[in-house]
Amino acid sequence: MGNATRTVNRWLHRLMLWVADVALLSMVAIVTLAVTLRYVFNTGLGWAEEVPRLLVTLFAFLAMAMGVRDHAHIGVNIIYNLFPRDGRARRAMTVFADLVVLVCGLFMLYYGTARCLQLYKLPGKLPMTGLATWWQYLPIPLGGFFISFDSILFLTGVLGRNDLLYTEPEVDYAEELRRRRSIANEGVAE
Repeated sequence: MGNATRTVNRWLHRLMLWVADVALLSMVAIVTLAVTLRYVFNTGLGWAEEVPRLLVTLFAFLAMAMGVRDHAHIGVNIIYNLFPRDGRARRAMTVFADLVVLVCGLFMLYYGTARCLQLYKLPGKLPMTGLATWWQYLPIPLGGFFISFDSILFLTGVLGRNDLLYTEPEVDYAEELRRRRSIANEGVAE
């Protein structure tokens, strides 16, 4: 079950990365085109402000989920690094951090979905593209789903801290310093 879940997770993240790449490239191309048309040809595109805004929202929430997947979100490790690498204190802090991230992901999933469903029932449309207004809020529950899914996989042990997709392994400088000190102390003792 764990291997199948890991495989599904990797494929979902590959799809998410592809969507984020397309969103970012499209946003850059549209903004470049809009600026060129405005300043070189003295004309413009009406939708060229609205679509990049939708794309940057999509990209931002997917990038946030990618950061959570590899534990690349902001963290202060001063206290965490005081404890031994495989000690109970570090494991407890890791579980607590994953629980907090899970709560945030579930919050985004629940309230983002509620907002989308609320707006789905209303007749409003975005002014330039004519899309229903709920489309601009869809990245929130999408990001919340990925964050929650990954947090559950970390909490259940299906994914480990070193099972990275987007980043390289983090260097624990406190552990490196301890290792160098022990080597230096061994040299002095001889």
